[in-house]
Amino acid sequence: MKVQSLSRALLSLGLLAGLTTPLLAQERPPAVSTTDRQAIIADITAALNETYVFPETAKKMGDLLAQQLASGAYDGLADLETFAQKLTEDLLSVSHDLHLRVRWAPAPPAHAGGQDPSPAEERARFAAQVRRDNACFRKVERMAGNVGYVQLDCFAPAELGGSTAVAAMGFLAGAEALIFDLRNNGGGSPSMIQLLTSYLVPDDDTTHLNSFYIRKGDQTKQFWTHAWVPGTRLPEVPVFVLTSGRTFSAAEEFTYNLKNLKRATIVGETTGGGAHPIEGHRVEGYPVFVTVPFGRAINPITGTNWEGTGVAPDVAVPAAEALAVAHDRALAALAEKATDPELKAELAFTRGILEMRRKPVSLPAAELAAFTGTYGPRAVTLVDGVLWYQRGGVRKLRLQPVGGDRFLVGDLDDFTIRFEREGGKVVRLIGQYADGTEEGSPRTTP
Repeated sequence: MKVQSLSRALLSLGLLAGLTTPLLAQERPPAVSTTDRQAIIADITAALNETYVFPETAKKMGDLLAQQLASGAYDGLADLETFAQKLTEDLLSVSHDLHLRVRWAPAPPAHAGGQDPSPAEERARFAAQVRRDNACFRKVERMAGNVGYVQLDCFAPAELGGSTAVAAMGFLAGAEALIFDLRNNGGGSPSMIQLLTSYLVPDDDTTHLNSFYIRKGDQTKQFWTHAWVPGTRLPEVPVFVLTSGRTFSAAEEFTYNLKNLKRATIVGETTGGGAHPIEGHRVEGYPVFVTVPFGRAINPITGTNWEGTGVAPDVAVPAAEALAVAHDRALAALAEKATDPELKAELAFTRGILEMRRKPVSLPAAELAAFTGTYGPRAVTLVDGVLWYQRGGVRKLRLQPVGGDRFLVGDLDDFTIRFEREGGKVVRLIGQYADGTEEGSPRTTP
């Protein structure tokens, strides 16, 4: 029985939220008998033979399940969850297709009177979930050096999350470089890929991003950028995409597309390796859900996809370091093309601060105490082993030592402090600004 509650477009790259209800603590997987195992395997085999993208592989998977059933390999699996996990393991041993999964998945609760939720109600429930989740836009900000940053943890359908995407790109319309953080992005809808990528190409251009070959009907569906998008396009700004081993499915497509278009630098780890669109299938009469890959991606440049291999980064670094590395490279790219000497100096100053943040220095409280005192309108205090800076009545900012009597100031990216000594004693505080100017204050009290 095919799941009809959400469209194939929604399911196409693994955005399965809303299909099943979160399990309650008291729910337990039901026991499974020999008859149950036979019926479930027969249903799954039929679904694979009908839909799975590679018919020959589907037959091999069905044959393996039948052999395992006949040999008694499943006899010791007493509950449905354990049985589903074993079925997944066996299917993957043949297909190596990370989108193919069998799960114990109780159906959504029926309405009063025993009626299942209608497709319209399911769509409304999913739309509400997308709104609550802000269409997976976790963070949008302007980083130091006018570098835009988007943390996106899924690709919601554009018809539901498009306004959020447009708002995010509008906020970053003045950015001179962009970073898309997909390290925790497990997939979603190609329509959001189309929308976001459209902001990265010229407005007089439509770009063929990807195609999906669909086994049923022997058809191919193409995806292109939009000829028009609301707001400002950024076709010339440097783009960086952050990846990890958790980056999967639609997030890999976004990455793969931009990499092959030579429109982005990929920073991080090789991605998960899932390129097949899927549809959901519920086993008739059982709370078992199967994600069945029904097609394959075909990139118009490479003629292939990232299935099983993932997308390799251009700059390979641990995922935890990817943002810092990408930010530094973005600033370096901006500095390289800058013609204004003052801007070059500011970008170099910002890169220096970011480098120092990655390599902080620890000093014992006894050494930190040497810097305390007042310096004209500035005060430096030591509280519980932490040095604090305050000018006038404004908020206190933590001083982080970075060596050479130099300190970072709170979260500021355009200002640092260094101290000068005479005869080993600290006598002056020097404020250093991104434009190269310095402001000195002599020590007025110890």
